[in-house]
Amino acid sequence: MDRCRALFLCLCLLMSQSRTEEASQEILRWMKRMEMAARSRSLTSFAELIHGLESRLLNASFGGHNLTLRTHTIQTLAFKLGCNFTGLSLRSAALQQVPQAQVPLAMQFPAELTHDACRVRPRELTLICIYFSDTRFFQKDINSSVLNNYVLGAQLSHGQVSNLREPVNISFWHNQSLEDYTVTCVFWKEGASKHHWGAWSTEGCSTEQPSPSQVLCRCNHLTYFAVLMQLSQAPVPAELLAPLTYISLVGCSISIVASLLTVLLHLLARKPSDSVTCIHVNLHASVLLLNVAFLLSPVLAVPPVPESACVALAATLHYGLLSCFTWMAIEGFNLYLLLGRVYNIYIRRYVLKLCALGWGVPAFLVLLLLAVKSSVYGPYRIPLSDSQGNSTGFQGNSTGFQSTSICWVRNAWVHGVLVMGSGGLTSLFNLVVLAWALRVLHRLRAQEKALGPRACWDTVTVLGLTVLLGTTWILAFFSFGVFLLPQLFLFTTFNSLYGFFLFLWFCSQRRRSEAEMEAFSSSQMVQ
Repeated sequence: MDRCRALFLCLCLLMSQSRTEEASQEILRWMKRMEMAARSRSLTSFAELIHGLESRLLNASFGGHNLTLRTHTIQTLAFKLGCNFTGLSLRSAALQQVPQAQVPLAMQFPAELTHDACRVRPRELTLICIYFSDTRFFQKDINSSVLNNYVLGAQLSHGQVSNLREPVNISFWHNQSLEDYTVTCVFWKEGASKHHWGAWSTEGCSTEQPSPSQVLCRCNHLTYFAVLMQLSQAPVPAELLAPLTYISLVGCSISIVASLLTVLLHLLARKPSDSVTCIHVNLHASVLLLNVAFLLSPVLAVPPVPESACVALAATLHYGLLSCFTWMAIEGFNLYLLLGRVYNIYIRRYVLKLCALGWGVPAFLVLLLLAVKSSVYGPYRIPLSDSQGNSTGFQGNSTGFQSTSICWVRNAWVHGVLVMGSGGLTSLFNLVVLAWALRVLHRLRAQEKALGPRACWDTVTVLGLTVLLGTTWILAFFSFGVFLLPQLFLFTTFNSLYGFFLFLWFCSQRRRSEAEMEAFSSSQMVQ
């Protein structure tokens, strides 16, 4: 009898091993298929491949408490969990590194992980972990790269795991310098992109750097996790955040009032306005839109405001900036025509064409970006540094990144071309016009000495106008090294008060026009 029982147990063990081997081979074949699809850029949906792998792991039968499989770039682990689960920590010993991996990883799951599933019906659960050393299965962000190309994922059978009170901890160690990068913990959010099966998101995740060689992600749900590295500009000193914010708030508020007064004065004026005045008023309108959107951007960049609202405001802010740059360039172009044609200019429907250019082209560019990839807009994190110039994320063992956020452009290519590029071209163009205008007026004053006072006044006017028409944006290109501190204050002061400076110039031009009219009337009366 004992011999029969032993034989029966051996047969059961062999059958169990056979089922485990069959399941393992099927999963391995699927993992190799995924690698071939990634290398060949197959039209097969990556979502279908990854969901297929998850399904096979969750439904696999295996002996013992865990199952570990790996290929060249993918490693999978499956664990049997009970309702008496007290937590699980995985380190490099459990996550057997694939050939490319040279640094350790770790995942820590809290005891709360199984509470919801066991509350409904106690049962045996399966926890799967999937490790990728190839990010081709996920969407690449032009603005950033994935730290070491590592993506770690986890899923529990019988339902989604979210809103954990005690987070899942994922540690990424690395052996590279991140001084010039801003790192952010993200998770893969399915359905968040119109052109891919998902997109990276930061919701529910926090980023910490316990040491210069470790990035710690704390997330309140299970999915696929990674660390995005974004090449960042020089961080803003943390102690300067308050004064710079105050200067921006006061300066933009003054500019909003000044631009609003200018637009209202123009609308309430009884006499018809010429093309020069119309251009000035449109510039004021673009500055008004820019300042209002800028003041609202920090407010809508933080929860619980929906990210869609921040995307809309970021697009509005970008549109206001582009329209402001365009009207600055139009001011310079109009000044060139005025002086080049000796104050005699007529172009059919000139103002209408300029409005189509000044407002239409920026609108087309922003709408095109929203249609192609709306994720270029959204909350943008500005890193801060301590008084020694170090990233605040390296302080202490549990200190997270200190930063401030605004609704702004998040794509480096878009920022470089349609922000820095357009601002630089506008400033350069207006500087060339300034130099040419000063040369023309100097020649005019030399030839006609009787017009000396008027030519001198024209020189001052052109100098004041052209300097205000975007040349201060050149300061944006000096945000490095010893120039950073003065650049921050000069750039913030001049550009936040830009609308106020335009208002002063508008008032001076109006006063000058009225004085010339009075002088002309007096001369007519004397005659």
